[in-house]
Amino acid sequence: MLQIITKRLLSLVFVLFSLTFITFVVGHLAPGDPIQALLSNRYDPARYQELKHDYGLDRPVHDQYFTYVWGLLHGDLGKSFHYRDRPVSDILSRGMGVSLQLGLSALVLSTLIGIPAGVFAALNRNRVSDRLIMFIMLSLFSIPSFVLIAILLYFDVSAYRAGLPYLPVAGWGTFPKAIMPTFVLVAASAGYITRLTRSSMLEVLSQDYIRTARSKGLPPRLVNVRHALRNALLPIVTVLGPATAFLVTGAFVVEKIFSIPGVGYVSIQSIGQRDYPVIQATTLILGAAVVLMNLITDLAYIALDPRIRTA
Repeated sequence: MLQIITKRLLSLVFVLFSLTFITFVVGHLAPGDPIQALLSNRYDPARYQELKHDYGLDRPVHDQYFTYVWGLLHGDLGKSFHYRDRPVSDILSRGMGVSLQLGLSALVLSTLIGIPAGVFAALNRNRVSDRLIMFIMLSLFSIPSFVLIAILLYFDVSAYRAGLPYLPVAGWGTFPKAIMPTFVLVAASAGYITRLTRSSMLEVLSQDYIRTARSKGLPPRLVNVRHALRNALLPIVTVLGPATAFLVTGAFVVEKIFSIPGVGYVSIQSIGQRDYPVIQATTLILGAAVVLMNLITDLAYIALDPRIRTA
């Protein structure tokens, strides 16, 4: 256990170092000038040079990179180009709470819907209930998020024009505002989890030890839950790890369309504003989240499968 945690933490350091280098280089190679974008129509050569010096962009590239990494080692994500002198950590910290609420809500609902639906479909293989559940879930999974959002907005506007109850289409902070964006995230995730759970359960149910457990006269519920479901969860845990990281750090399309002030919304705005420090910080947070969730996934593997623990 200690060796696994140590290896994953070392890989986290390597991944973060690689991300800092890649994002820094891509930021400097990207077209456009962040200082010129900041000045916009108020461009003045003297002011331009002053801002460039203030942000250290007039120094050699390697010097800028080492200064950036040194700041990261001290917990400094840098300062925003667009919001002058405002720390990047302050900008992202406000959006992180919103993204956590949205992402975790979607993840919990997806899991609570997807796993029971997949198990029920597997236990009723090729029956009407199985086909109906998979048709609905695969349809939700197949529809791109921006198409599903357009469909929801169409029916919402239609309800508003007809004088029927309707949902808010933008913002965050109240329960009605969270319904549509959460549903969009849950739709795709729950559909995929259902499909994966069903296929994994069907594979486990065909194993010899399941037939042996049934032949011993064990109750069907005990066989299905204790023996089958526990082993069928391994592939699902693999998916939930990275999915948690991506959901929690910001559902970019959903946050942008619904104007939710989360990390994804801030990141998309930063791309248009050429605010590279914010983009770099978002990439680092996402990379760290993926590696940490993979570590948690490995630990969950050990808890679920004693064979891995022995190995």
